[in-house]
Amino acid sequence: MIVGFVGSGNMAAAMARGLEGAVKGLLFTDSGSGRAEKLAGELAGEAVASNRELAERADVVVLAVKPAKLGEAAAELGRAKVVVSLLGATSLETLRGAFPDADVVRVMPNVGVEVRKGVLCVAGDPDSSVRELLGKLGHLVVLPDSQFDAATAVMGCSPAYLALAVEAIADAGAADGLDAELARELVVETAVGTAELLRVHRPAALRRAVASPGGSTEAGLEALDREGAREAFEAAVRASLERMRG
Repeated sequence: MIVGFVGSGNMAAAMARGLEGAVKGLLFTDSGSGRAEKLAGELAGEAVASNRELAERADVVVLAVKPAKLGEAAAELGRAKVVVSLLGATSLETLRGAFPDADVVRVMPNVGVEVRKGVLCVAGDPDSSVRELLGKLGHLVVLPDSQFDAATAVMGCSPAYLALAVEAIADAGAADGLDAELARELVVETAVGTAELLRVHRPAALRRAVASPGGSTEAGLEALDREGAREAFEAAVRASLERMRG
């Protein structure tokens, strides 16, 4: 399968890196930024001259431009067979109207796709080959359009929030004398193990298992409560939703 990326920004790059070696070829275009050529060089892909050429050559077109560019891109991609849209705040109905002759799927991935550990929310009815392609990048969740904003606030934005938590914990360890890189390694590897535990345990149950009564973890959780950690994360999700819907 040949996959073409219309737009070569951060999310397109993350998906392309995740697909490196898993597909027959990767094609890229951009709006003149030079990112397509740079990404093609990194991934042994090809920066093509136009979106029209990309549509003719690609089995699947990944649309990764700004929503305001949808009409312009659709006019150039008339021969696209399958379109996977990464456009935010752009409904499946709108996308199907823009690409009436293509199979259209709406996808919202997070940056974990770069290491094939992403979460990808999907609207539409992808055929088995497209589902298999997306499945190479991580965990697929089929959702109605109406839930995409909330899902994006939870899974699309949260890698940044989790990274902030990792940074803060590691910095606190370094401030008390740990080597900074060692502190980061300890927190990152702990986060990996914790993620696996959270596949089989509810968050509250895991907290109770770690926090012995009167122990150091309990003291830390009490400090987080005093500082409003839960409320801060909830506020971050609400702020993300407001920005998306504003």
